[in-house]
Amino acid sequence: MRSIATCYSEHAIKVSDSYCSGPSRQPYLSPNLIPSIPNSVSCIYKARLSPQKRLLVTLTWCSNFIGQGFAINVCVDGNVSAYASPSKFHVNSHQLRDSKGSKTFHSCNSRVEVYWDLSNAQFDNGPEPSHEFYIIVVVDSVLSLFIGDMEDEQSVKRLKSGFPVAKFSLVSRCEQFSGRGALCSSKVQFCDAGTAHDILIKCSGEEDGSRNPVLSVCIDNKKIFQVKRLRWNFRGNQTMFLDGLLVDMMWDVHDWFFKEANTGFAVFMFRTRSGLDSRLWLEESNLKNNGNELVDDQFSLIICACKSPD
Repeated sequence: MRSIATCYSEHAIKVSDSYCSGPSRQPYLSPNLIPSIPNSVSCIYKARLSPQKRLLVTLTWCSNFIGQGFAINVCVDGNVSAYASPSKFHVNSHQLRDSKGSKTFHSCNSRVEVYWDLSNAQFDNGPEPSHEFYIIVVVDSVLSLFIGDMEDEQSVKRLKSGFPVAKFSLVSRCEQFSGRGALCSSKVQFCDAGTAHDILIKCSGEEDGSRNPVLSVCIDNKKIFQVKRLRWNFRGNQTMFLDGLLVDMMWDVHDWFFKEANTGFAVFMFRTRSGLDSRLWLEESNLKNNGNELVDDQFSLIICACKSPD
């Protein structure tokens, strides 16, 4: 008998095989189209301090900060779901607007220390830095998160050597765009052993004009699949086989087309799952295991496109 994973991967779109809805040599986009720039990016990291203690760290970057900065929220023992709208600020989020510094606060009866340096940070697109920065989060004297590329800085070496280091990983990423058209791009790594992939989502009219809009999903400059008659197929899902993983994509563009002008939005979600799981979207109760622990092999990317005023 074949395994469930084999059955699912057989019917999924194999991105590595360059499968697409049209000829694989087709351009994936017109070179004249420029993707929108995200105005908000939220990343949720999971860390294990001990077998009995786990936490979620949410970093939110927004372009409306005074200068460059971020907000941080730390939730001990996973009391919030990593898949519930991470773009919204939590009540106990702390906004850090200085380009360099440290801050100490308490959350869920734990002492949290944050050290950061954005003074020379480089930004490619949007509010999230890409180079020349670091953020270190220490919870109860355990280094629970380090992101950035300044490992060789003396201050970073001193901090990393002064605390025991917990195992941490990115479990969810949410990007919010705004504009008159839904053309969003992102770069994401679906698993630690995988490579970073360029994702581009285009939601607009093509050959037949705006009366018959089309959804096109491109990965690494190749059109993976296309949804026509989008006003009828405004919600749906597609499964892909990528880096040895099943990746489900869900789209919901109902409000983009049918809400009042300048209030509509479209949501696109990518989420990995094990081939042993026979459902696209796990119930919240199945996202947890042994005391609110998130399933280790799951990662989600949420892209939200909001219509901006004309």
